[in-house]
Amino acid sequence: MNRAAAMLREEIAPEVLRACDAGEALSRFADRLPGEPHGLVLLAMGKGSSAMAATGLRLWGERVARGLVVTRAEHVQDTERAGGRVEVLAADHPIPSLRNVEAAHAVERFVGEAGGHERLVVLLSGGASAQLSAPREPLALDDMAGLTEALLRSGATINEINCVRKHCERVKGGQLARVRVGGATSVFVLSDVLGDPLDVISSGPLAPDPTTFSDAVRVMERHGLGGDHADVMALLRRGVRGEEIETPKPGDRVFASVEHHVVASNVLAVEAACEALRRRGLRIVGVEQRVQGEAGVVGARLGEVVRGLPTGAAVVWGGESTVHVGASHGKGGRNQELAVAAATVIEGVPGAAVMSLATDGVDGPTDAAGGVVDGQSVARMRANGVDPEEALRNHDSYPALEACGGLLRTGASGTNVNDVMVGVRH
Repeated sequence: MNRAAAMLREEIAPEVLRACDAGEALSRFADRLPGEPHGLVLLAMGKGSSAMAATGLRLWGERVARGLVVTRAEHVQDTERAGGRVEVLAADHPIPSLRNVEAAHAVERFVGEAGGHERLVVLLSGGASAQLSAPREPLALDDMAGLTEALLRSGATINEINCVRKHCERVKGGQLARVRVGGATSVFVLSDVLGDPLDVISSGPLAPDPTTFSDAVRVMERHGLGGDHADVMALLRRGVRGEEIETPKPGDRVFASVEHHVVASNVLAVEAACEALRRRGLRIVGVEQRVQGEAGVVGARLGEVVRGLPTGAAVVWGGESTVHVGASHGKGGRNQELAVAAATVIEGVPGAAVMSLATDGVDGPTDAAGGVVDGQSVARMRANGVDPEEALRNHDSYPALEACGGLLRTGASGTNVNDVMVGVRH
C-alpha cells in the first residue's frame, strides 16, 4: 500500500473518529439544558448512547435522578460503571431481536413514568430505530426482522426504510411523545441522516412525522416488497383507510414541550477530515456534502475525480451511499463496495489513494469500517485470485479488499455521523 493510503488508514481515519466522539459532541451543547437544580431523568438510545450517557452523567451529576441506556451488548459493562442510577439494556443492530422488543417496552415505561415536574433528557443517536422494536398488533418480531432485512437489501434509502418502520411500530414517528404525560423534554441528537431531518434520525421517536401510511405503502410497492410481506401490507392499508392511528404530525400538541438540539452531524466529520489533510500539507480542492447513490457508482465517480487530481491535492466527500443487494449473498458493506469500485478506476495511477469510512466503525454485517485502496490494489486482488469486477457484480467487496490488504478496521466507534470519503494524490 502506498504512502497516501497508509496515511488515510493510520492517521486520517482515527482523527475523523476522534473529532466525532459522541460524548465530546454532547459536552459542547451542555449549556442548552435549563438549569433546574434537580429532577432530570436521562434516556440514551442509539450507537452513541454509551458515550453520550457517560458525558451526561459527568455534566449533570446529582441532578440526574435516574436513567435508562439502550446500547450495544459489548458496551453494557462500561456503561453500567458510569453510574449506579442508570439501568442499562443491550439491543441488537441492524436486525431486531427479542431484546430489542424488551428494550422498546422498557423505554415506553420509562418515558411514561417521568413525572410532570421532571425534565426528560433524551440522548439520541443513529441506530435506535433497530434497537427499539415495538410492532403494532398483529405484527410480531419475526415480521419486523424480515421486513427490516428486506428493506436493507432492497437499496431503499434510510428515509424510505424509516417511513415504513414508523407506521409498523409503536414508539417511532413521534409516538413516544404520546407516552409522555406533561413535563419538559430536551432531545440532544447525534445525526446519522443527511440534512439532519429529526423525523428520520432513529425514526424520530419524539419528533413530528410528516409521512403517512400511504407513503409507506408506496415505498413497499416501489421496491417490490409488497408480495412477500402480506401482514405488513394489510396493516399499512388499514392505516390508509383510517383504521389504524396515524403518527402525530407537525403542530400536534404532544410536541408542545419537546425541544431538539443537533449536537453533531456529517458536516463535522467532513470538516475534521479536511483539517487533518491540511495539517499534512495537502490542498483541499473539492468538498461535497450529502453524497448519495449506489455505492459502486459513487466509488467510480470518486475514482475519476482522483485520477484528475494534481499531486498534493485531495477531495473530501460526506454522505451515505446504498447497495441494492438483490439476490446476492456476497459479504461487504457500502463503504467497502465504494472502495473496490474506486480501485478499479485509479488502477495504475501513481500516488493515488481512496478511503471510504463508516463513522460508526461498522460497515454492513462485517468487522470492517470500510476500505482503503491505491493504484496497485486491483493488481493485488488479481494476484490473490480475486476479480474485482466480479466482486462488484456479486456485492462481495470484503474478500476483494481482504485480498489486497484494503480492509479498514477501527472497531465500533460509539458514534455515528454517516460516511466520509477521501481521495488524494500524494
